[in-house]
Amino acid sequence: MELEELHSYRHDLLNESMDDHDFIMESSFVRTCMPALSDTKLTEGDDFNDSYCNIRLHDLKLNGYTINESGERLQLLTVNENSLLLKAPKDHVSVSQKNAYEKLFSRAINFIKKASKNQLSEVLQDSDGSKILARQLCNPEFIKSIDVIEVFLLSATATIEPRGETPKPKRLEFSDEEVTISFQENKNKVRKTILIRKRLIDLNFLFDVSIAQGNRAPLTVDFSKYNIESIQAANEPHYESYLCVLPGKLLADLYKLHSSRMLEKNVRSFLQLKNNVNKGIQDTIRRYPEKFIAFNNGLTITATGKEVVIKNGKIILTSLTDFQIVNGGQTTATIYFSSKSGLDISKVKVMAKVNIVKDVSNENFDELISKISEYSNAQSRVSPVDLRSRNTQLIKLKSLSESVITPSGIKWFFERAKGEFATMIRKSPDSKNKINKDFPKERRFTKEELAKYYNAWGEHPFLVKKGGEKVFRLFIEEISEKKLSKNKRSIDRSFYEDVISRIILFRSFEKIYGFGNNAIGQIRSAVVPYSLSIFFKQAEQLKGDKHFNLTKIWQNEHLNNDLTDTASELMKLMNNLIKKYSASDDYGEYSKKPELWKSIRDCNEIMDFVSQQSFNKLIKKYFS
Repeated sequence: MELEELHSYRHDLLNESMDDHDFIMESSFVRTCMPALSDTKLTEGDDFNDSYCNIRLHDLKLNGYTINESGERLQLLTVNENSLLLKAPKDHVSVSQKNAYEKLFSRAINFIKKASKNQLSEVLQDSDGSKILARQLCNPEFIKSIDVIEVFLLSATATIEPRGETPKPKRLEFSDEEVTISFQENKNKVRKTILIRKRLIDLNFLFDVSIAQGNRAPLTVDFSKYNIESIQAANEPHYESYLCVLPGKLLADLYKLHSSRMLEKNVRSFLQLKNNVNKGIQDTIRRYPEKFIAFNNGLTITATGKEVVIKNGKIILTSLTDFQIVNGGQTTATIYFSSKSGLDISKVKVMAKVNIVKDVSNENFDELISKISEYSNAQSRVSPVDLRSRNTQLIKLKSLSESVITPSGIKWFFERAKGEFATMIRKSPDSKNKINKDFPKERRFTKEELAKYYNAWGEHPFLVKKGGEKVFRLFIEEISEKKLSKNKRSIDRSFYEDVISRIILFRSFEKIYGFGNNAIGQIRSAVVPYSLSIFFKQAEQLKGDKHFNLTKIWQNEHLNNDLTDTASELMKLMNNLIKKYSASDDYGEYSKKPELWKSIRDCNEIMDFVSQQSFNKLIKKYFS
């Protein structure tokens, strides 16, 4: 990576963030960057709650936030607005001093401190998402749930080491901080200390993600203070295995620091303590903590590297590189949440098998990890799903995207593997303008976007809103050969036309909802999938022996006026219903819950809307 590459990439990144008027809004820049955070598992998806707080008098800045699914991690997004000038001189967008970034981080941290003291209620606008978050930071229940706040500074700057003959890119790490928040509970004053982690998302980071094409971002964990004794159980050409016992406190600490990122390749997600397996784990912690190692199946861990020391003839494991828990994610999460709820985990110990993979390609590594995960998961039934970009069904879709021409004589670009489009441009820099003209951003889509668009025409709008691996897994299951053959379908031209129709439908709804000051409201990412699901549900009710023919949209390559007008009417209604039926002021977060969809789906307002003769007549126009 050279500085010239970074500056060229910066130009492309900012162009990607431009609107139709060649203006770069900070929220657009955040949306452009979010897939990189999702790809590297720093966030659980690319969705975020848009907000804009920039109060120079109080030195505050916030552009968005998200909360992880299990509710203990608040993630803040703040943009370095001075880095977004497209024609800024190169020396103005090259940063060598860590302090320059620290000042920008401090603006989001100041927001936390002032909001938690209820000092922002008079200075924030009611319509802005930042006021919703500020209210949450005054809420004792919310504060009790949050253990970690991550601040992501998004900056279109190159971070450099200026010393030497020529400046070189460098990586900066920032020390964790702590903030103590006080609140009243049962007339008592309670103080809670929350860990603040700072992450710089600069050109160096974003460029690395773009050229990695979806490969892993290795997570290295340090065990040095825990004195983990290990026994080598196997040493084969492509892997070696160690057996060890991990303290519950170690696992709780790791989960607090890294959350679901260290469960990246785990085939299960944490199902909270409602799950019977997790209830059993917690019951063991509560009643028989010293017997945990006997009652629990233990963990299976993979890594690509290790560091050990020998003490008194014993192998002491000190660190693992590319650390992943592929079996035992629920055990790890339950230990963490049990400790958080006040249970004593000091006597909890967990048996672990650590597999160090060596001398294998990325492709073979993924295959080996999949097999280890599949065969070691015995606590509950697991459906093996190939979530990789080389999934055979995705390969078929990619092939179709390269050959199928739309009625107007154009093609769409399907980015099956992360960074494919950027790689194509780098390989043919002289053809850059032609490539961008042939495939403007409105006719490009990634596999993660495809999962959202495809499933939006269905009854899971809360998953579409959530995004991330859950909706992608649902998509892969929907297009599996078994599921398609059951529905008498296959990945062919007809299916591809259906896919593009769903993309046109989703993106058209987004445009109808609007952006910024011209939008229907501030919750587009929830309103669009919820509204599409209402269309889908009514079409299914009316179809009889017919079906809603999405390829009529493919033939037109846009929505007809009658569909556009009805979509606008429905989304205005949906915008109000989400607010009305949400059990939380944080509409963006609550719209990720199935409870909200059930409430809206069955409410009188929707029943009245879908019973309109004009609405049903419109839907029937698309039947065939």
